[in-house]
Amino acid sequence: MTNTAYISLGSNMGNRSENLQKAIHLLKGQDEIEVKRLSSIYETDPVGFEDQAAFLNMVVQIETSLSPQQLLEVILQTEQTLGRIRVFRWGPRIIDLDILLYNHENIETEQLIVPHPRMHERLFVLIPLLEIDEMLVHPAIGKGFKQILGEIPEDKGVRRWKQINGEDEFVHIES
Repeated sequence: MTNTAYISLGSNMGNRSENLQKAIHLLKGQDEIEVKRLSSIYETDPVGFEDQAAFLNMVVQIETSLSPQQLLEVILQTEQTLGRIRVFRWGPRIIDLDILLYNHENIETEQLIVPHPRMHERLFVLIPLLEIDEMLVHPAIGKGFKQILGEIPEDKGVRRWKQINGEDEFVHIES
């Protein structure tokens, strides 16, 4: 397994935490994927279409022998297995998985853009990503994500919901 990728996960329908855990379980079930690190889970206000429930978001770091396109296929199958229905852009969803980074590559095909095109604007991606590795650099922009996060004027709308405590253990944080 020679490729390192970072995947964001989000859910705002049903049992949000369970949806995230099921998605991670399905990723771990792939022979070509090894889940290396998990961020804490963050509760976040919706972006884009705001008239919907809050999301739970997190990021996972994986190692994989899959190509970016093959990884995308696994992610789309995982969403389908968990019941994702794409009604409209930025709408409510049972599960949403996005490839944020794949090695330090810039990839642009009809189906896939890596790094994720809006990740550098989204606190609900940057905060959990930096929790995993604060030294990461945006391959297209050439800036560290820590610097990018510091340039975003507001840090509202993202609250730690469950803190990671060991590899697979989460501890709920009371707000």
